[in-house]
Order: sequence, then C-alpha cells, then structure tokens
Amino acid sequence: MKNKVELLGYYGSDKIIAQSAWTSTTRDLTPEKLERVPALINQLWNAGHETPFEKGMVHFLVDTDIASHIHLLKHRISSFNGESARYKELKEDKYYIPEDWNNIKLNPTVIQDLENGLDWTKVDYNATWDEVLFRYNELGNHLYHEALKDLTPVLGRKRAKESARYFKTYASQIQGDVSFNMRSFANFINLRKSEHAQLEIREVANEMLELVKAIPDNPFEHTLKAMGYE
Repeated sequence: MKNKVELLGYYGSDKIIAQSAWTSTTRDLTPEKLERVPALINQLWNAGHETPFEKGMVHFLVDTDIASHIHLLKHRISSFNGESARYKELKEDKYYIPEDWNNIKLNPTVIQDLENGLDWTKVDYNATWDEVLFRYNELGNHLYHEALKDLTPVLGRKRAKESARYFKTYASQIQGDVSFNMRSFANFINLRKSEHAQLEIREVANEMLELVKAIPDNPFEHTLKAMGYE
C-alpha cells in the first residue's frame, strides 16, 4: 500500500553536462579539462547557467496516490505519462493508507453514526482511522467493479469505464512514467522535498533523489553537490 518509485534509467553525467557547456569554445576533453569538471559544474549552477544541465536525464516509474500523481503532473517541465482509468479497467486495486493515521481512534460522532445504522465501513467501535480508510477503499473498489458489469451493457464499455472510476477514492494508486532533465529535477526536488510539501509527495521526492545518488559510479555526483543534494 506504500507509494513506489523505481529508477528505469538515466542519460548523461557530470562530464556530459560540462561538455555541453564547453561547446561554446571546444568540446575536446583533455585530461586537464576533465580535472576541471567538478569546479565547472559548481560554477555553472551557482551562476545560474542552467541550460547545460538539461543534457542529463533521469527516468522513473511511480505508483502513487492520486494527490501525489497530481503534484507530479503540475511539473510541466517534466515529461509524464500515466495510467488511464478511461481507457482500461483498473483490475489491480491499489491504494495508499497514510501510516501516520495508525492508532488514531474514531471520535464520538462517528461512533454515534455507526450506532444509528451508518455501517458502510463494517468496522467496530474500537476501530482506528486507518482501518476506516481501508474499508472505505475496499467498498469503493468493490462498487467500481460491480458498476462496470452493469453499466457496460447499457452505456458501452468506454463510457462505463470512464464513469465507474468515480467510485475510486483519492487514495487510489495509479502508475506513472515520469522523466526529468537535471535542471527540472532540481526544480521538482526543491519544491516537493521541502518541509512545506505534502508528506506523500515529499517521500516520493526523497526516494527519487536517493535512487539518483545510488546510480553506479555516481555519474551526477558533482551536479547533485552543486545543487545542494550531497
């Protein structure tokens, strides 16, 4: 039920970024110029010469809740393709339950509602909010599949799929394919790794950054350092 991030691949390196910057003079990589790559990368970034950083790319596959999916879509300088409930039935019922909801008890008002017959959650009076959200998603997913069965003969498969998804909750997880050049990756990390960002997208940003740091031979070592992500 956790959000997932996978690094599919990358292109470029500190050397490629430096070589792009040196195109204005000469791209020849002499031993002396190779030694200057770390200093050049730092100088470029801190002076605001960010175009060369677009020559480095990172590519991820993510499974996230709808809210985090929307946060990713808002970064228009990235490239994003996502799973579509309009074009296919979502047969895998994935959803996210916030871990910080664990052990938070129901308030007396909700308990009173349950006693008055609002028992759609099928939880007992000692339930916690993470359990309620779990049941709520289970119910929504069940209704989604059942509605598809009944709507399809009447409305057609296309309309049935695009309208039955209204039973899916904001916690539903969908898959996305997202890539950033290193300039846009810094923009994403700065905004979404911030303490002011929502917890779920902050965790996605942290995981993306750690995956890039862990690429064998650390090809973006000096780029990440210049950006402040050592």
